Amino acid sequence: MVALSYWHDSLEPGDSLDPRPALTTNGDADVAVIGAGFTGLWTAHSLLRADPSIRVVVLERETAGFGASGRNGGWCVGDYGGPERAVAKAGGPTAVRDMAREMHRAVDDVGAVVADARIDCGYHKAGAIYFAVNDGQLRRVRKHHAELVAHGLEDDWTLLDAAAAASIVRATGIKGGLFTPHAATVHPARLARGLAREVERRGGVIHERTSVRSFERGVVHTDGAVLRADVVVLATEAYTRTIAGHERDMLPLGNQVIATEPIPDATWTSLGLANRELFEYGSNMLGYGQRTADGRIVWGGLSASYQWNMGIPASPTIYPRIARRLQQNLVELFPELRGIGVTHRWGGVLGVPRDLLPGVGFDRAEGFAWGGGYTGQGVAAANAAGRVLADLIRGVDSDLVHLPWVGHRSRPWEAEPRPWLGVHAVAGAAHVTDRLDRWRG
Repeated sequence: MVALSYWHDSLEPGDSLDPRPALTTNGDADVAVIGAGFTGLWTAHSLLRADPSIRVVVLERETAGFGASGRNGGWCVGDYGGPERAVAKAGGPTAVRDMAREMHRAVDDVGAVVADARIDCGYHKAGAIYFAVNDGQLRRVRKHHAELVAHGLEDDWTLLDAAAAASIVRATGIKGGLFTPHAATVHPARLARGLAREVERRGGVIHERTSVRSFERGVVHTDGAVLRADVVVLATEAYTRTIAGHERDMLPLGNQVIATEPIPDATWTSLGLANRELFEYGSNMLGYGQRTADGRIVWGGLSASYQWNMGIPASPTIYPRIARRLQQNLVELFPELRGIGVTHRWGGVLGVPRDLLPGVGFDRAEGFAWGGGYTGQGVAAANAAGRVLADLIRGVDSDLVHLPWVGHRSRPWEAEPRPWLGVHAVAGAAHVTDRLDRWRG
């Protein structure tokens, strides 16, 4: 079983993952972007798309797409990680609808850029289904639908009965579900690395194997040189704690993913997902998947591993027990997969803000911009964040810069043991609820 993520093991032909040159001499830029994940790359791309004369330099500790941007489940979905009630409380009565509409546009913008730049990342917009296999899950699905309708999103989400849900995905015991058309499958590592090449084609510079230690107004300090810049963009998500002064901004959570071997066409006929819809079932600990372009299932969830004092798990961190549970869970939902092998298992790290709300913003007086905190929902949201940051930095008064998440910064996480106790208490309660749902079912 390969420990390398399936995505990094199936890059575009010719992509060897050889790192770009590190920053070894002092330099200057108009905008310095810290982090070559989706937020950093979309910010650089959006700036250069709007104004090719801007000198953009991206600094990456590893290689483009190394972190969560290249290790996720490949869900480019019109969501951004913020709980609806919290979003409405923070941003007002129209906040949920306004943010949702922009996330829907983000899914389409990703597709447009992919097509224009000819990035071979398997982008396929077929929607996503969230389904229930017991009464507890069904109650949560219906409650979520009611919240979405209350925020004016009834045209974007369809509540499905058991027969309608089973016409999309034929999971054992399916009782109903929710469907949204605003979702696309992607090969995330190919998307990230293709986007990096597009940034370079538009005139941006990317330095890999370049660790940023700290930054201050107009100056970024790396392990080998100093980069002076008018604007510094912090786009490090779960890795934010590696930057001096930002150690408690973002809580890193590990997540586990597996990929099956290619599944025969005859088996796919009995599984459903004929249009490669994304699919997630309604346990609290989640189980999310996609049918890949080459006929596998990439399946993740069931874990939220946390290290003491907000330590960042190495990538890929492998937990064999969780990988076995993921495979067992997949076979329980789809007994036809019994005997299908798992070829890859891997882990990644996602970033969680203290109030669970993502934010983007720009302090012009300090020359400091930030974006992130998607809690695992960043593939499309990072595209929107990049476009917002580009307008903020350029001083453009667009609809983007008036979205509810603009200017939001979560307060720092507390010192241990509160984060450790909190994460394990929430995860434990979620596991108990899931077991009770199964037992009652």
